[in-house]
Amino acid sequence: MASHGGVELVGAVDQGTSSTRFLIFNSRTAELITYHQTEINQLCPHEGWVEEDPYEILESVKTCIESAVNNLKGLGNGISDIKCIGITNQRETTVVWDKVTGKPLYNAIVWLDLRTASTVKNLIDKTPQKSKDYLRPYCGLPITTYFSAVKLRWLLDNSESVRKAVEEGRCLFGTVDSWIMWNLTGGVNGGQHLTDVTNASRTMLMNLHTLKWDDFLCRFFDIPKSVLPEIRSSSEIYGSVASGPLQGIPISGILGDQQAALVGQTCFKTGQAKNTYGTGCFLLYNTGPEVIESKNGLLTTVAYQFGPKRKAVYALEGAIAISGACVRWLRDNLGIIKTSAEVETLAQEVDSTHGCYFVPAFSGLFCPYWQDSARGILCGLSQFTTKHHIARAALEAVCFQTRELLEAMNQDSGIPLTVLQVDGGMTCNNLLMQIQADILQINVVRPSMPETTALGAAMAAGAAEGINVWNIDKDDATTITTDVFTPSISQSDCDVRYARWKEAVLRSMNWQTDSAPTDVPSLSSVQQ
Repeated sequence: MASHGGVELVGAVDQGTSSTRFLIFNSRTAELITYHQTEINQLCPHEGWVEEDPYEILESVKTCIESAVNNLKGLGNGISDIKCIGITNQRETTVVWDKVTGKPLYNAIVWLDLRTASTVKNLIDKTPQKSKDYLRPYCGLPITTYFSAVKLRWLLDNSESVRKAVEEGRCLFGTVDSWIMWNLTGGVNGGQHLTDVTNASRTMLMNLHTLKWDDFLCRFFDIPKSVLPEIRSSSEIYGSVASGPLQGIPISGILGDQQAALVGQTCFKTGQAKNTYGTGCFLLYNTGPEVIESKNGLLTTVAYQFGPKRKAVYALEGAIAISGACVRWLRDNLGIIKTSAEVETLAQEVDSTHGCYFVPAFSGLFCPYWQDSARGILCGLSQFTTKHHIARAALEAVCFQTRELLEAMNQDSGIPLTVLQVDGGMTCNNLLMQIQADILQINVVRPSMPETTALGAAMAAGAAEGINVWNIDKDDATTITTDVFTPSISQSDCDVRYARWKEAVLRSMNWQTDSAPTDVPSLSSVQQ
């Protein structure tokens, strides 16, 4: 597949929760050549519900590919320089569609959607000890609203069109990678219904040890295997683009977005970790070929599998539902900033939050609490509090939650991290990065090229057998320049603020209940 004298480029579809991008990299230098990005609309038809239009997702991918390819032509490169493309995607988000018509049967249910709370309760109630951790030995995950099987179970219980399509053998299920793959490779005309091991590991239906759909798990959720995509490795030729400017170009890499960032940060050694700051916040720790079950509320997941003949590598993961989404909420719901970038300017105008704490538990609390009934709170407010303090408290909330993940990670691994590698859209915020170093009391290292998620997908695609334009086994295969943020406050000051944050988190818990509160606390109990 090597070109004669020309540059070898690799494209990457990066379909995230809030935006879609198509990026083109130089496979020899890992340099980003060009890209195009569009925002994705989130639909909230009811409180706690978050949906996206599968058609909008697909059209955004096509638009980004077309625009980025036009940019590439303007730089003097030809489409023939693109040797392959990879796909990375928001994980867990659930799409169901009709394989005969190609039409979605329902809007995509986004990973942070909470409509499945009652489904979760029913599923936990049928476990022997009524434990949300009952399935962890099989799939590494707790039974919560977060994962795809629970969303698919809800669709089967609540959507007549989905139920009918399953009965008639027309329904296909997939995470966003599967929806994009099926459509790019032809859709109703021979589209490939596939997923990779990293995305499959987020459904609760794949056995972590066998890397196959598990009969016991499928029976537990009462989900027919006939709707599930074929599980493949993260790096192999799956098929080719069927139409459009990239027609005929192989698709040869798929990674869930957080696993892609781990690859893009070249965390290939056991004990290396990265934290991605996007819509949510995700800390992944490479555990090598070993499946490690967390005792501290973290998730066990597949990190990557570079080819069908190679062993899978696993990771421990800490997941926070709301980080960048918190800034978006300040912009879209409160209107205290006009653009997301303004939050840094606003927060910099004060030297601290002056006792204001913000727990953005809009979708409950994820790791390490797994509290679906928690809700967001702002506390410690006074007449002195301004929008500047609230903006700073929003940034601090991301950093405090990351410390909670790091502490759980250190306890599970037994080897405390001494440096944190970071990436994602929010990392361009220098104040956030400095606050993070202060709250963790370790160095925070940011790559100068922040697009590590898309880079990881490109690396997996370029390294696939039969493509071979990216050598990820070489230590210097991808050289990354970095910025380093070092702690600037004392450990004691940090610990005091963290203790107050923990108090705020406790106040956010068990807020959402099925009925109105009947036990109103007495004044004396409140004063204690």
